[in-house]
Amino acid sequence: MNTTAPLTHSEEWQQMTALAATALPPLKELFNSDPGRAQRYHLSAAGLQLDYSKNLLTDTIKQVLLQLAQRAGLQDKIDSLFRGDHINNTEDRPALHMLLRSPQHSTAREQQVHAALASMERFVGAVHEGQWRGYHSTPIKTVVNIGIGGSDLGPAMAYAALTPFHSSRLQCHFVSNVDPVHLAQTLSTLQASSTLFVIASKTFTTVETMQNAHAARAWVLASGIPESALPHHFVAVSANTGKAAEFGIAAEHIFPMWDWVGGRYSLWSAIGLPIALGIGMQNFRSLLHGAHLMDEHFRSAEPGQNMPVIMALLTHWYYHGHNAHSHAVLPYLQNLYLLPAFLQQLDMESLGKQVDQHGNTLQCQSGGIIWGSAGTNGQHSFHQLLHQGTRFIPADFICAIASASPQPQAHLQLLANCFAQSQALMAGLTLKQATAELLQQGKTPAQAAWLAPFKVCPGNRPSNTLLMQSLNPQTLGALIALYEHKVFVQSVLLDMNAFDQWGVELGKTLGSGVFKALSSGSLPTDFDASTSALAAQVIAHYHPH
Repeated sequence: MNTTAPLTHSEEWQQMTALAATALPPLKELFNSDPGRAQRYHLSAAGLQLDYSKNLLTDTIKQVLLQLAQRAGLQDKIDSLFRGDHINNTEDRPALHMLLRSPQHSTAREQQVHAALASMERFVGAVHEGQWRGYHSTPIKTVVNIGIGGSDLGPAMAYAALTPFHSSRLQCHFVSNVDPVHLAQTLSTLQASSTLFVIASKTFTTVETMQNAHAARAWVLASGIPESALPHHFVAVSANTGKAAEFGIAAEHIFPMWDWVGGRYSLWSAIGLPIALGIGMQNFRSLLHGAHLMDEHFRSAEPGQNMPVIMALLTHWYYHGHNAHSHAVLPYLQNLYLLPAFLQQLDMESLGKQVDQHGNTLQCQSGGIIWGSAGTNGQHSFHQLLHQGTRFIPADFICAIASASPQPQAHLQLLANCFAQSQALMAGLTLKQATAELLQQGKTPAQAAWLAPFKVCPGNRPSNTLLMQSLNPQTLGALIALYEHKVFVQSVLLDMNAFDQWGVELGKTLGSGVFKALSSGSLPTDFDASTSALAAQVIAHYHPH
């Protein structure tokens, strides 16, 4: 273990907590007293604009947060990340997902990446042009991606986000849940002869993925397609070529995965094959390009003008200065409805740790809870808590100026809601204002005095607004990379390894033991009383005496 004093003991951290304990003028007053606030707290990068002026922030606070980042050695850590150092120290690996979207060909890894992209491009072209066909020379009309975690969330989110760019030649579906209903419902309207399965598993042993893969294989065979024709209907993305070949996938149709790419960062790799099939390879390359633009911004921009750094510092400020425990992600774009779920894995799997990178117990809370939904739905459910609840919850609003919809007035209504929600969180509604509104509505003074407290919104609740011209492959790539780098900066401020996930492994290990008990009908003696009681009910159903 490292005996160096943790960042929580630093002068900068103490200054941060002292500032958080000092009363700050309300945000409304900060805007009124500073006409240049909105312009000064605004950044543009890679096709995205960040308005962070509605945050509990002053120039003094910003400077202390930047000094904290400097004390944490942020720039050195960024350089180390891009240099390919083994910053994933518990698995002795680099984290080089940025190479997956780099246009360079100079290193051996970059050459591997571009060779894989070329292979993907040939395959996507063959499917789209009808050269790759299913049994009886049937054109492929449907792609079903079978994976879980990073092999599902990223591709599914990106495919949904880019709906206006979908190919007219085929549709993509995503199956992840081990619940057999998920696969069965997906396959219920499909034809086996025109369906292509992408089995995405680095090890080709992931329980959920392989159960669904074998069920899909059985479904194809049951349709009358012979085993010899399976290679026309199955491809794989895996590092375990032997297991994939045993399954019945031709070696030339096993796309590579590398151990220097974590699952939650893998949509840029061949794991993104269903995205490329769904939107075409040119659009997939635009997705990569947008992420690369954000990489370059993150790598080179000064910390005070660096979008991922600023967003991370603000989150750190709220988690560790204001005792926030969660962060709401509110995309005012229906096609981004899966983004909060994707960011849950990215953020909570990366920052959900209890020790720093040296194995020392953290001296502060780790990551928070990421949640949210597409606007405007949230306004009619959980926004009540944001506006009047007692919890402190910062939020990110995400929107686009232009829409692919042919109804511009409806999109303007969406944007109006987005801007008004952040405005309402910031400004609130005072008792005096609520009373005046009620009197104007015809209430008596007594009625207004009684009802007004129920209408008060305290305001002064912080938010960011991320604005883009339109949601397209390039801006989506930049948006995802922005959050990837934001999470990395947060991990640096916690001196944490963001790229391992040992807690996930524990559940897998215990799950295999429970499954063995349920399937055999025999309870081991080392189960706790609760697990034994639950398992006994299942055993009684499946193994009646």
